[in-house]
Amino acid sequence: MSSESDILSRLVGEGASEHSGEDPWESLAATGPAHETDGGESGDTKLNGLLQRINTLTQGEDGPGAAGGAVGDGEPAEHFVPREPQSLQEVGLSESEVESLILKLMLSRGDLVGRDIADHIRLPFVLVDELLRQMKQDQLVVYRSSAAMNDYLYQLTDLGRERARRQAEHCTYFGAAPVKLDAYIDSVKAQSLENQHPTEEDLRRAFSDLQINGRMLGRLGPAICSGRGLFLFGPPGNGKTSIAERVTDAFGQSIWIPRALGIDGEIMRLFDPMNHEEVDEEKSEGLLNSAGVDRRWVRIRRPTIVVGGELTMDNLEVTQNRSTGTSEAPVQLKSNCGTLVIDDFGRQSMSTDELLNRWIVPLEKRYDFLNMANGKKIQVPFDQLIIFSTNLEPRDLVDDAFLRRIPYKIEVTDPSEEDFRLLFQRMCPRLGMEYQDDVIDYLIDSHYRPYNRPFRCCQPRDLLLQVHNRSRYERQPPELTRESLDFAVENYFAVM
Repeated sequence: MSSESDILSRLVGEGASEHSGEDPWESLAATGPAHETDGGESGDTKLNGLLQRINTLTQGEDGPGAAGGAVGDGEPAEHFVPREPQSLQEVGLSESEVESLILKLMLSRGDLVGRDIADHIRLPFVLVDELLRQMKQDQLVVYRSSAAMNDYLYQLTDLGRERARRQAEHCTYFGAAPVKLDAYIDSVKAQSLENQHPTEEDLRRAFSDLQINGRMLGRLGPAICSGRGLFLFGPPGNGKTSIAERVTDAFGQSIWIPRALGIDGEIMRLFDPMNHEEVDEEKSEGLLNSAGVDRRWVRIRRPTIVVGGELTMDNLEVTQNRSTGTSEAPVQLKSNCGTLVIDDFGRQSMSTDELLNRWIVPLEKRYDFLNMANGKKIQVPFDQLIIFSTNLEPRDLVDDAFLRRIPYKIEVTDPSEEDFRLLFQRMCPRLGMEYQDDVIDYLIDSHYRPYNRPFRCCQPRDLLLQVHNRSRYERQPPELTRESLDFAVENYFAVM
């Protein structure tokens, strides 16, 4: 690859023999952009083109722009990157829609520099700058003062303030510019779980902190690899929820989702900091730190969303905040390309028939229909691994028609005595105790066999925590003894 000076020489002095003896950095610095020229191209437009050419020459085909597939290009999930739009047409929004975001932002925040406006609504400055100059001509904003890098401090006029108030009456949203629905659907297709095929090594890595025997791992593997749905059932305390929460880690990837969706003038929030874990973007190692990524999208870990007894029908539909005019995406949409865990299935306030009737078609067709607040019905992807975790027998909860759509039913059984001892061996070092085989013999012979008490996977951890907490209270080093386990058993099994 050419050196940075050679590259700049080709960009700045290309075709101009009089620059052949000049330093390319000085030539670049001497090229001053003109913000507003009659019939000429804006300085930021020229600068934007120059930056793109620099990135192309410095990064080549291995740079982020080349590695990332454009939305809808059918690239594998690990190669999917939403590209930065070069025009409002690529953004998928009209000038009036972007203008509305800017006006409401300035009404709320006051005077702002053009680049701060572009950063807030997550659009390239070159597009926002052009629109701001048009808004100045329409007398919606005025220049209050100049700013660095050929920018200005903008202020709303009385006309602009009045228009912003009228638009805020319909919807107060002024965050990241929304992404059109078609682009989101294409992104789900490119990043679908069905494109991923985790191996046994991936599963062992995902469950490395759990005691999973080979037989259970052999049953979980095909179910997870299918990307469809499964039932996890069995007695409480054997790790059904823990297994379900770690399934997504077997896929071991991050995905891109829009911060918000724009659907026929309505705005739906998709990115949820409560359920989505944002991943720091990788910094470009090229000449300039510009990866060409559409900033309206956010990179997150494949989501794992867990809902339990609090699940209601409202959580499965689009909900609108009437005070702000924005909508919130349902949990199944937020979990696309990840895992949705229905914990304690059968104990929700809504009946199991309601839940199953709502999802019986999406589970079969892999798409869902949602009703927007304006009455429009939209079709969206239903692309996640749904795990129903329950202590009840599946056949007692649902009929055969629904069970047919959940291809895998896996029972999480009680551990064997050997596995039970292994759990103690793994937990003792974590709590600062030395494992004593004879003490565990005493525990089983004294507190399990005489009462026909079943082994449960959670019990070694819970009993050892009682020993550990007692030691902390007594200011003594934690030690696994018969007396300490007698104390723990008396507390733990008092009503069991």
